[in-house]
Amino acid sequence: MERLPLPEGVLTVHELISRIRTSLEQTFTSQWVTGEISNLRTPRSGHTYFTLKDAEAQMQAVFFRHKKRYIRFEPEDGMEVLCKGNVTLYEVRGDLQINIDYMEPLGIGALHLAFEQIKERLEKEGLFDPARKKALPLLPRRIGVVTSPTGAAIRDILQVMGRRFADVEILIAPVRVQGEQAAMEIVSAIESLNRRGDLDVLILARGGGSLEDLWPFNEEAVARAIAASDLPVVSAVGHEIDFTIADFAADLRAPTPSAAAEIVVQNKVELEEKLTGIGQRLHLAIRRFLERLRRNVEILERRRVTPARRVGMFQQRVDELSENLFHRLAGRTILLRERVKGVDASLRVLNPRMRVRALREHLQGIRMQLQREAPRLLLPRRERVKMFSSRLEALSPLKVLSRGYAIVTRPPGGPILRDAAALSRRERIGIRLHRGEVECIVDRIKEG
Repeated sequence: MERLPLPEGVLTVHELISRIRTSLEQTFTSQWVTGEISNLRTPRSGHTYFTLKDAEAQMQAVFFRHKKRYIRFEPEDGMEVLCKGNVTLYEVRGDLQINIDYMEPLGIGALHLAFEQIKERLEKEGLFDPARKKALPLLPRRIGVVTSPTGAAIRDILQVMGRRFADVEILIAPVRVQGEQAAMEIVSAIESLNRRGDLDVLILARGGGSLEDLWPFNEEAVARAIAASDLPVVSAVGHEIDFTIADFAADLRAPTPSAAAEIVVQNKVELEEKLTGIGQRLHLAIRRFLERLRRNVEILERRRVTPARRVGMFQQRVDELSENLFHRLAGRTILLRERVKGVDASLRVLNPRMRVRALREHLQGIRMQLQREAPRLLLPRRERVKMFSSRLEALSPLKVLSRGYAIVTRPPGGPILRDAAALSRRERIGIRLHRGEVECIVDRIKEG
């Protein structure tokens, strides 16, 4: 059947939905909206789908993967958010939908939320566990510094180290400390300095700034690079009130870059003073020790204890100990000898050879007894077998047939025939003789 044309003004469902979608997209372009996230799901495609709702209404929302890269936090169910996007209509189901271009949480900044989410996740993994923190070297020879080569942080570090211990060597790994590429440069610098093999400690430094300026030091990749470092890492990022994820992952946090330099490097003058004081105390202790020895020698001289007398006392003591040891060893030897005799007697009783020999003799006796008794036991049984064989042979049908009798069956090979009256002329029968069988056809029947 041919389809009739639609009357003027009548639309298909698709046409109506398309017009509504076009009208919505033209009217609500870059619309800001707030609401609570619920039923959030992110399939393997990476796009995020959820319901945006308030106390009185709800609508569907989609946050495509290429748009999500511009936010630093992870959306979650129950989160109050401020969204910007284009309102449209999903034609397949006719659902009202907003395609999100930008999102930020309400009540707390997006960077603050991202900071807390990253910190909580890495803390659960044990990245901040104090047990994995490495100790700083007492006197480092070469120090690696990961920072901007033009910032105030490196100037403060060099000034403090030059004042405290000018002999220490400093290797600067220049990186950007702000912007999108900064985190990857920091990670690469930490890994590169670890591969050198000639450094003792690392300092990760940057001056103060806003949370957004310090964000590269909150990146998860930087925290993992610090945790994986074989060298101890000191984090000196921002001012004393600033905290970053790098501070928690590092082996030690310094409130400022200058403080990091003071922590890592000893004050040479103070160290020399300490060593001088230790040397003086050691010299005094040695003098006192030698003085005590000198007094002891004087006391011994007054007592006039000659070496020969001391040697005689030791010889006598050795003789006493030798005799005591000899008596103890003799008694112990006798005791052990008696124990060995007892064990030897037990082993003789339990010797398996004697047991096997006795069992073999017992088995030989049983074998000889069987040889003697077997003929006597078998003779009467043989006689009985002969008797039963004679009886079976006398009762055998073959014995009767040998005397001239025959067995007739009808038909041949069938039941035994006992009465001639049961036969008919021309009927086939079988006759079993003593030797062989014969098949016959009945020609005449004689009853009697």
